[in-house]
Amino acid sequence: MQLSDFDYHLPERLIAQHPPAERGASRLLRVAGHDRANLRFTDFIDQVSPGDVMVFNDTRVIKARLFGEKASGGKIEALIERVLDAHTALAHVRASKSPKPGTRLIFADRWEAEMVERHGELFKLRFLAEDNLFDILEASGKLPLPPYIERGAGHEDDERYQTVYARERGAVAAPTAGLHFTEDMLERLRAKGVRLAYVTLHVGAGTFQPVRVDNIAEHKMHSEIYEVPETTRALIAEAHAAGRKVLSVGTTSMRALESAARGGELTAGHGETDIFITPGYRFRVVDRLLTNFHLPKSTLLMLVSAFAGYEEIRAAYQHAVEQEYRFFSYGDAMLLERKD
Repeated sequence: MQLSDFDYHLPERLIAQHPPAERGASRLLRVAGHDRANLRFTDFIDQVSPGDVMVFNDTRVIKARLFGEKASGGKIEALIERVLDAHTALAHVRASKSPKPGTRLIFADRWEAEMVERHGELFKLRFLAEDNLFDILEASGKLPLPPYIERGAGHEDDERYQTVYARERGAVAAPTAGLHFTEDMLERLRAKGVRLAYVTLHVGAGTFQPVRVDNIAEHKMHSEIYEVPETTRALIAEAHAAGRKVLSVGTTSMRALESAARGGELTAGHGETDIFITPGYRFRVVDRLLTNFHLPKSTLLMLVSAFAGYEEIRAAYQHAVEQEYRFFSYGDAMLLERKD
């Protein structure tokens, strides 16, 4: 398929620049084939049944954006892509001249780092303070809001660009389908008998990188770290054996699950994935998907097209635009049924 097959017209006014006034005060478009229903997100609990398993991504967004200067002069900006250990990270670096190995960088007038070596488009940085790098980022970093949000991160984002169940630090972008859930809704789901399970996939900045080839088969996906716990694998196996549904909360949860099932059966463990899901892919784990609306020509739009059907997604997105749903990270949600 061609990149142009995944384009659509989106009025700029429909791109959500702020979260809704209250968490969960969103709309929900239910899509099953060509059947669609306009709901409120508070109606979601009526869409799942006792014994169903919902899988959430418990990654936590870090304040990955740092501003500073070279020790020799010249402003610099770093976006931490992956924390490697307590003192080193891979980062995207913006500067008038790219730093060479051995260059000293000073962030927030406080933290000194050394550029160690290049890793393709990324720079390996070693921070010289004894402080843990996660603590440095929390103290001096900024949340890296997506490029289509045309403002800097503020105090509201510290809370709202984070799921209520975020635990494992390491993501550069939020698993945004989970932003709709409140603690109260999670409790109501448990009380209904829905089984809640978790995976971890640390979303990288590559999720926002555009596809630059016309033939999508030539696109190379970015790599991300994931983990599927044994408890999650067991819950999913029980659900499938009992004929219950497995619902992935977000495309990142789905990518973790489908990556862990590449051998045919879902296995527990951790690893790296560059899985690229496009129409024609055979899903092994997930029956239903809760997701937000995705950018034109994006790999995530290709993923949902593979899951719910290409023509079905095109029609659903046209409907969403006509009904003026709010799009992207702080926008509304879709509940998709897998097209078999």
